[in-house]
Amino acid sequence: MTLLGAGEARAASPCAIDDRDRELCLEQPAKRIVALSPGATELLFAAGAGERVVAAVDHSDYPPEAAALPSVGSHERLDLERLVALQPDLVVAWASGNPVEQVARLERLGLPVFYIEPRDVEEIAKALERLAQLAGSEERGQRAAGRFRREIAALAARHADTSPVSVFYQVWDAPLMTVNDAHWISRMIALCGGVNVFGELSRLVPRIDDEAVLAADPEVIVAGGRGEGKRGWLAAWQRFPELTAVTRDNLFWVPPSLLQRPTPRLAQGARQLCQRLEMARERR
Repeated sequence: MTLLGAGEARAASPCAIDDRDRELCLEQPAKRIVALSPGATELLFAAGAGERVVAAVDHSDYPPEAAALPSVGSHERLDLERLVALQPDLVVAWASGNPVEQVARLERLGLPVFYIEPRDVEEIAKALERLAQLAGSEERGQRAAGRFRREIAALAARHADTSPVSVFYQVWDAPLMTVNDAHWISRMIALCGGVNVFGELSRLVPRIDDEAVLAADPEVIVAGGRGEGKRGWLAAWQRFPELTAVTRDNLFWVPPSLLQRPTPRLAQGARQLCQRLEMARERR
C-alpha cells in the first residue's frame, strides 16, 4: 500500500484520491473491506464491492445482506481489536464522523484507510466510482454512478418550473436540529422547488428551537425520525395549530435512510420529497 499527496506521481493502480485529498494505492484490488459508517457500507455494495465487505459498524442495514455482517462497533466508537483481527486490506472511514484517534491508530498499524465525505450529488457519484476502483469493480461502480446522476437530473428537470414552497427539515428532535443550504438535504429541497427556511444559517447542521420554527412559519415540515417507521416527531408539531404546515396538514415523513445518508438511495428520498411538496402546492 502506498499513500501519496494528491499532487504527487500516481502509483500503479488500483489508486483513488479520497476526500482528504490523499491518494491511496493498493497492491491489488481490495478483497477484505471494513466500512466505518452505514453510508460507506451502502456505497460499497452499490459500487459492486459488497461481496468484499467483511465487517461494518452498527446500523449498517442496507442492502438487507449488510445487516448480517460482523460489527466492529459504532461509527462513534470502534472495536479496534476486532477490526484489526479481521485483517482488512481496505478500511473506508467517514472523514468527519469516526473517532479521529482511533482511525489514526489504524493507519499507524499499517492498515490502508480511505476517507469519504460526499456532500452533494456529484460527490456521491464520484465516491461510487472511487470505491469501485479500489475494489476492482469499476464497471459496476460506473454504471451505478451514471444511473444516480441520471435519476437526479430527471428529477431536477421535472421540477424546474414549480412554484416555491417554504420547508423546515427536521434532522433531530432533542436538541431540535435542521440543515443549512450547504447540506445535500437542502439541495434536494431546492431540486424539488422548495426553499429551506433555515438555509442561511452558518452551521451545516444547526441547532434551533421551537420559537425559530414558529417565526419562520414554514408551509411544509418534513421529518425523518429515530429509525425507519418511527414518525413521532411530526405529531409533536400539532401542538402549534398556528403553523401553516399544521393548518394545511403538510406534516410529511420521509424515511431517514433515504435522505440522511449520502448514497444512491438519495434519489428515492428526493422523489418522495418532491411528491410531498407537490401535495403541499395542491393544498393551497
